Amino acid sequence: MTTQTIFYIILAGIIALSLALFQYSLKKKNRTSKSLLFAFLRFISIFSLLVLLINPKFEKISYYTEKPNLVVAIDNSSSIAYLNQKENVLQLVASIKNNKELTEKFNLDFFTFGNQIETSDSFTFIEKQTNIDKAFSDFTQIYKNTISPILLLTDGNQTYGSDYVFSAEKVKQPIFPIILGDTITYTDLKLQQLNVNKYAFLKNKFPVEAIVTYNGNAIVNSKFVVTSGKSTVYSQNVTLNGTNNSKVLNFSLPANRVGVQAYKAQILPIESEKNTINNYKNFAVEVIDQKTNVAIVSDFMHPDIGAFKKSIESNEQREVAIVTPKEYLLKKNDFQLVILYQPNHTFKSVFEDLKLDNRNKFLVLGVQTDYAFVNAMTTDFKQDITNQTEAYQASLNTNYNTFIIDDLDFESFPPLQSSFGNATFSIPAETILNKKIGSLETQDPLLVTLETNSRREAILFGENIWKWRAQSYLNTKSFNTFDNFIGKMVQYLASNKRKNRLNVDYESFYQGNSNVIIKAQFFNKNYEFDVKEILNISVKNQDTKATSTFPLILRGNNYQVDLSHLPAGEYSFIVKATNENISKSGVFQILEYNIEQQFLNANVTKLQQVAKNTNASSYFVANTNTLMNDLLKDERFAIMQKSSKNVVPLIDFKYLLALLILSLALEWFLRKYNGLI
Repeated sequence: MTTQTIFYIILAGIIALSLALFQYSLKKKNRTSKSLLFAFLRFISIFSLLVLLINPKFEKISYYTEKPNLVVAIDNSSSIAYLNQKENVLQLVASIKNNKELTEKFNLDFFTFGNQIETSDSFTFIEKQTNIDKAFSDFTQIYKNTISPILLLTDGNQTYGSDYVFSAEKVKQPIFPIILGDTITYTDLKLQQLNVNKYAFLKNKFPVEAIVTYNGNAIVNSKFVVTSGKSTVYSQNVTLNGTNNSKVLNFSLPANRVGVQAYKAQILPIESEKNTINNYKNFAVEVIDQKTNVAIVSDFMHPDIGAFKKSIESNEQREVAIVTPKEYLLKKNDFQLVILYQPNHTFKSVFEDLKLDNRNKFLVLGVQTDYAFVNAMTTDFKQDITNQTEAYQASLNTNYNTFIIDDLDFESFPPLQSSFGNATFSIPAETILNKKIGSLETQDPLLVTLETNSRREAILFGENIWKWRAQSYLNTKSFNTFDNFIGKMVQYLASNKRKNRLNVDYESFYQGNSNVIIKAQFFNKNYEFDVKEILNISVKNQDTKATSTFPLILRGNNYQVDLSHLPAGEYSFIVKATNENISKSGVFQILEYNIEQQFLNANVTKLQQVAKNTNASSYFVANTNTLMNDLLKDERFAIMQKSSKNVVPLIDFKYLLALLILSLALEWFLRKYNGLI
């Protein structure tokens, strides 16, 4: 309470006392034997009213205890079951739950992790990937500014993500690894890594790189073999020992047939080798007949051009050439698609040639674009010319249905620089992204596609898209999502195929440790996306001839089905619409590979390093007797008493209001009783 407030309260007391005495004690005609009582009641009433008007504020302090959190993170990947640690995990988790002293001292939080982290205390041990780095990153956000030691039950073998030893230091919590798995070192040959491109070209050879490693001391002789079906297409003798314990093999294989070609690479196991699953890897290559050549036409350099080239060429089926307008006209027949980057008057012949040949194009406009020239060269749209620029963020149009677009979290992307003003279209345009200024979403297009006279066109009203590719990497730790987005644009623009009512999006082959997601779009007779149709997919295993049918679930602007549970093999499928006689068929292959079964031992070194770096201790699962006692005795995890201070205004106190009412009522009653009213 401030000094000023105290002064006002004292002043209120003086005023209240003065008024009460003046009315009942100083005036003789009002003076009775009970005047002092009436004066007191009047003083209480006036003083209470004045204090309520002053409304002083008081500090209210409350005390409470806060227990630290004990985070129990359990590795739910299939390697735990493969290393026969399932029962050990279940027993240890049960003992933690049933320990009364732990539950009294800690708030217990249970998580499972594989590729993602989930709040759960039930386990399946079927996750195909282990991402300990992602678990640590999530814990950094969840338990920020709290005391939350972490029990990490894992074998320490990570198959995906950044090195978790470094990400553990950012958690700012003690991490106690519970090491699962065998620590004995066995003699083992392993096909450590296999590098091969996804695509190859007909009648060419494609390179393959294999890395073979050996864990042991004796000299071993083996053979590296690559087979396709029952035929051996490559073999090489390999000799390794304790000193020379790895070898890199580089060779080439022929691409003689169009389509998906499946192979098996294997280093033949030595006698008494315990784990032979890590001796082989399956891989596949899709042989194609030709590349899609894309020309980026520009008369100046900009980072956007490099970003487009990187994204487009991330798919080996495509090749990009960066050319000037004059160079393009000399080689125009070599390209299936043209990207015109911020055109000006030097592009006049290019525009005329594209119009004459009715060819597809991708138009990118920015602050250096000559809009008067562009307006003169196209009849499809007109852009307002204001000579002002604006920064626009992107907002995804979820109703876009020309082709399947995934949400890349566009609203987190940096704004693009563009000319201020609206674009007016003379033909129907499909908007992919709308312009957004701050929190205000507009209906002005940022990215659109057009179709007219069997010609397809896309227009991007903004430059600095290179920042989007960089932000996409920051968001997902990969360029793949952004590159796939640009790839779909290129695939759509490089083709003039008539739009089908049923479109299916799938890969020719899937790695055994990746998700098998098939997407589809269905359109009514007016080519509007139909959300009421029921789509089913019938999948047939080509080896066993077993057929299964699954429904496709509507998600946003497409239908999806997850077939990740299917075993490795070659499959044919048919997607059918229930209400109409429309279907689409195809084939895909799932390669056999379980990365979680590539390990024989727990990664003891890394887990012990994590414990050391976070000022904690590591334990083997067979020797966790002291774990509970160590947690209970650790003074860093003491229950803390905390206080909470709230500033409460006097007007919130109901007792003062009750006192005011009581004093007024009592004064009135006594005066009435004594005949003074």
